[in-house]
Amino acid sequence: MTWIGGVDIGGTKCAVTIGKALADTVDVVAKFKFPTPGTPQEALRAIMDAMAGLLAEHPQVSLQAIGISCGGPLDSRSGLVLSPPNLPGWDGIDVVSPLLERFAVPVGLQNDANACALAEWKWGAGRGTRNMIFLTFGTGMGAGLILDGRLYAGTNDMAGEVGHMRMENDGPVGYGKAGSFEGYCSGGGIAQLGKQQAREALLRGEALSFCESEEALDSLTTQRIGEAASGGDPLALEIFRVVGEKLGRGLAILVDVLNPERIVIGSIYGRQQAILEPIVMKTLSEEALPYSLRACSIVPAGLGEAVGDLASLSVAYNLVEPA
Repeated sequence: MTWIGGVDIGGTKCAVTIGKALADTVDVVAKFKFPTPGTPQEALRAIMDAMAGLLAEHPQVSLQAIGISCGGPLDSRSGLVLSPPNLPGWDGIDVVSPLLERFAVPVGLQNDANACALAEWKWGAGRGTRNMIFLTFGTGMGAGLILDGRLYAGTNDMAGEVGHMRMENDGPVGYGKAGSFEGYCSGGGIAQLGKQQAREALLRGEALSFCESEEALDSLTTQRIGEAASGGDPLALEIFRVVGEKLGRGLAILVDVLNPERIVIGSIYGRQQAILEPIVMKTLSEEALPYSLRACSIVPAGLGEAVGDLASLSVAYNLVEPA
């Protein structure tokens, strides 16, 4: 049994967690969430006080490591957060040393995609693999890479930024690039694509179940488009056909280049698997090398919506049990 602590640092909220890991499972023993304070220094004080409070409430816990999950860019080796777009003012902030000094246990830092990949690899749909890719497919599109039985972060923690790949010369914008993988395959990108398609349909005089007027375009969400697609709306299904095709093409690149045995896809894929999976697999069969594709399975995240809660704990666990 391994007692581990987790810290998730987000643009709007932070979460501090204590977990108990047993071989291939983990239980969350205690958790505390709070709005992210205005400055990094205030946030770090609040995080450490929250962790100390949880430990005081659970005296049976003998903490062995703490993991931190945070949006990138960051320097995991030096423990620095490097100006993430969702954390203004976090410019070269050392988040590891303060926790190391206060709690006297190993402390690790990873970006959120890498942390989720570790969680799925240790406790979710990637268990038992040596070569696995995790795709976030939520608000954005990022990847965490498990290669040859260990997390691969790249030369300067930028491995796995698949959302930046250009899929088309033009299209929805993601990662600051029109037509990118994230532009087509993310919550924000699908909403963009839906608004464009809905606007054109409304101008043609078509009636839409998920967007009644041009005034409603601004409030159109991926969730609403997904619900309409599940209900059989033709335009919503067409939007997800485009998304599935681009997802399949992106996966084909990953299959051909990295030859994984499993690709685990989070968030939107699990919610819309019935619609997306046939399109994705058809595109994959057309685009990927057959021999490589036969060795790879495509599955939704096994931890479901809990993957975010367990991500930081997996960073801690990887310090204690690295393989």
